[in-house]
Amino acid sequence: MPDRSDYQIRLALPEAVADTARRAPDDPVLKPLADILARHRATMKCQFDAFADYVAAAEKDGPGHYPLYAWTKATIEDPAKRTKHLASFAICIDGQEVYDKVAADAIERDLQPLVGGALIARMSKYDTNPANNPQPPGAR
Repeated sequence: MPDRSDYQIRLALPEAVADTARRAPDDPVLKPLADILARHRATMKCQFDAFADYVAAAEKDGPGHYPLYAWTKATIEDPAKRTKHLASFAICIDGQEVYDKVAADAIERDLQPLVGGALIARMSKYDTNPANNPQPPGAR
């Protein structure tokens, strides 16, 4: 049976690199990573920033339209979780947060040589199958 899941690659960056990636993504120190992303028409989004954007939108539009508002707000206000998510970056390809296995495998393969070095501490590949991933409250 063919795999029908979509995937997302996430990177855990060292603290100093994460701060640079958030504030100055064109910094020369990020060039090896940026070059790989460009080859795949990919960008990075800091998970903390994505969560903060979601909370800001919910507070602007009304939390009733955002089922994960309370969970997301609590996550970004928790100091330990804040630190973790400030260093976590999701890879988007062609503006999409999830993508097919072929695209995920290709960018994962190209990023692998940087893992464990100065730019990428860890890399993870997640799929959209809820059975394989913990779900936030109310997402099931």
